Amino acid sequence: MKEQVITVLKKYTFNPAVWDNATNQSRIIDDLKINSARVVDISLDIEEIFDITVEDDELEKLVTIQDILNLLEKKKGD
Repeated sequence: MKEQVITVLKKYTFNPAVWDNATNQSRIIDDLKINSARVVDISLDIEEIFDITVEDDELEKLVTIQDILNLLEKKKGD
């Protein structure tokens, strides 16, 4: 699951060097330098890959890689 999330995020990363020190606590916008407008695209990709729906209030809480993984675990557990 994490590998698929990383693959999605990498599509929206313009500087591959940001991944050199990336961890689950890396912030999508601040650390990975992904444009905030792209977070919606990331959400759409994740919805399609994992066959889930990400609500607007959940989208606002996706700050780190771990936040995405936590949401996926919650959604897949429902």
